[in-house]
Amino acid sequence: EKKTTVRLGTRSAQVSLKKRRREAWQKLKEVLTQLEGKDILVSYCGGARSHFWTDDLLLRRLQVERGWFPQKEGVPRVVVLWSGVRVKGMQQQIRVFLDQLSNMRTNDYGNYVHYLIDFWNGWGEYPLDQYRPQGSVSLVLSLGRKK
Repeated sequence: EKKTTVRLGTRSAQVSLKKRRREAWQKLKEVLTQLEGKDILVSYCGGARSHFWTDDLLLRRLQVERGWFPQKEGVPRVVVLWSGVRVKGMQQQIRVFLDQLSNMRTNDYGNYVHYLIDFWNGWGEYPLDQYRPQGSVSLVLSLGRKK
């Protein structure tokens, strides 16, 4: 398990994110079981330094495939979101890598709900993985269509 380094002046501490990831996974698992079989919209922004984004990608009749290699604390490495409907002979999928999962939040807007999945790659100076976007990134799942 990678740890993040927190520094204050000349002192530093290594902080483990296991407990936080486990709690976020429990919340995410509940939401995914609720959404399975329904039409969802997926949005993603890779943060300030990324040009990768997706806005309201429609996955019809969501199917969830949980990770192939669960880690010791029970959080799978990958969750695959599949569309249950083929479009032009192709089946859509989104792979969500959970190694940097930090939080699961819900925003209720009255006629629709956003489920925000937060990922965190350490502090700007001390990233957990130097090949991934620094700071915080969110994936948004929403049920049905916005009106």
